[in-house]
Amino acid sequence: MAGRFPLRPTSTTVRGGDVVVPGGVPRPAMAPGRRRSWALPWPLDLGLVLGPLRRGPGDPTFRTTPDGSVWRASRTPTGPGTLRVALRSGVAEAEAWGPGAEWLLHQLPEMLGALDDPAAFAPRHRLVALTWKRRPGLRLTRTGLVMESLIPSVLEQKVTTDEAYRAWRLLVRKFGEPAPGPAPARMHVMPAPRTWALIPSWEWHRAGVDNKRASTILRAVRVAARLEETTGMEAAAAQARLEVVPGIGPWTSAETVQRSLGAADSVTVGDLHLPGIVGYALAGDRNADDEVMLSLLEPYAGQRHRAARLILLSGSAPPRRAPKMRRGDIGRL
Repeated sequence: MAGRFPLRPTSTTVRGGDVVVPGGVPRPAMAPGRRRSWALPWPLDLGLVLGPLRRGPGDPTFRTTPDGSVWRASRTPTGPGTLRVALRSGVAEAEAWGPGAEWLLHQLPEMLGALDDPAAFAPRHRLVALTWKRRPGLRLTRTGLVMESLIPSVLEQKVTTDEAYRAWRLLVRKFGEPAPGPAPARMHVMPAPRTWALIPSWEWHRAGVDNKRASTILRAVRVAARLEETTGMEAAAAQARLEVVPGIGPWTSAETVQRSLGAADSVTVGDLHLPGIVGYALAGDRNADDEVMLSLLEPYAGQRHRAARLILLSGSAPPRRAPKMRRGDIGRL
């Protein structure tokens, strides 16, 4: 391959201490990959930081490989792109392909938690303190991309997780486009807003998406540009704008800004399981509702999402008293 498509002489560009060099092997009709190395100023657990971006084990936009690399396929403001990130001796080594490559590399520090501030967090419960100590590599990601978090969050409304993951997988693979560059097999970039808007009703049905959720996504993609603007807002204002779209409520908006903005204080309310998990972990109350959960998280004001994330990572959960939810059971609101 190298002999057939030889690399062209290029120069190295230094930007703010980061080295960005063209690399990879050019392919026909495909720009060469670009690279960036970023020295990490703190411990980082790549799986913990980027894990929330993965929508199930078969997510076409996310893949982990045996060498520890994380691959992401995203639709950026400059076009589709594929990003591969790996940690090597305290350095994040990234490579990207496609029209969105430069944007993804520029966004790398924020995606790995550079704008997060764990120092502002003070644990108030022993369980939270122990988990925080055991997870020094946890930081909150900020992707800077709204629709890629909003659409799968809408798909997760009022259905089981497995149903939502299946819908996301089927729709992205059928209507998205193959990830640029040498991405792992079957990786795809999610559809553009216009493509989402043109998906026939029967295809939503085949993916198991009811009319209410499909209609919410269709309303959202019509104002996608306005929703993407929320990356420049405070989390509360961003949620308020998202919730202007009929069908998007506090649960969906919180799930979106947690990923797109790295919102440390945005609590997921309206969830079927989270209040009981938080209530059980902090007060032994497995029947806690949203009001009780918010009261228990009040000492963490400004960092409530981080506190809830640590509680989930602690593994503390009330014993199951009922069978696993069947498809069609009501989940999140």
